[in-house]
Amino acid sequence: MAEFKLPANSRVQTGKTFPAAAGAKRVKRFVVYRYDPETGQNPRLDTYEIDLDDCAPMVLDALIKIKNEIDPTLTFRRSCREGICGSCAMNIDGTNTLACTKHIGDVTGDVRIYPLPHMAVIKDLVPDLTHFYAQYAAVEPWLKTKTPTPPDQERLQSKEERAKLDGLYECILCACCSTSCPSYWWNDRYLGPAALLQAYRWIADSRDEAIGERLDELEDPFKLYRCHTIMNCTNTCPKGLNPAKAIAEIKKLMVLRR
Repeated sequence: MAEFKLPANSRVQTGKTFPAAAGAKRVKRFVVYRYDPETGQNPRLDTYEIDLDDCAPMVLDALIKIKNEIDPTLTFRRSCREGICGSCAMNIDGTNTLACTKHIGDVTGDVRIYPLPHMAVIKDLVPDLTHFYAQYAAVEPWLKTKTPTPPDQERLQSKEERAKLDGLYECILCACCSTSCPSYWWNDRYLGPAALLQAYRWIADSRDEAIGERLDELEDPFKLYRCHTIMNCTNTCPKGLNPAKAIAEIKKLMVLRR
């Protein structure tokens, strides 16, 4: 098994190696990004050798095993383990995805795990999502109406109207798409694929009565139009959604209203 080496000019240092237990036959190495800003030290990559015969099949299972049995200082987010909450989003084998749905067997060679890219790191695999959630809040992701609520029933939709929300409402705000987008990396004012997909979810909702106001808010050189259709967002979405299409639909509505 060849040793993983960092480039000579890397600021990330080679860290510790935690060998597998004696007698382990199916050993997989997990190279994990470690960083604690409170120490003032450069980031490092620690290597953990895991016996796959004694580990459940997902990358998150390996991380939990590392924290519980090998190195309790390792820090990461996780919750549902079902691909629903989005908490365990991280960069695995060069792709933003969910650790709970990423099968260890899908990775050839060492499993390299980093936090989501181009985000400030709170510790280890935990990025600071404060700005990301502020952008989500900025699109006002709730139903906005002007007419009185019907006194004896909910606001109804036809099956066709409801179908327009498919591929939108399933977003779990894991931030995989936004943090894969170069435009999002370099433009703080660009809302990014996740927030814009959420914006279109309400624009496309037949019950919403503030479409004009929503489009007015997005009519900005940076909020919307920094999207250059690179398609990283769609390619990396762990839920199989298409943020790039949602952004294109918003742009189309901008043209039609002029």
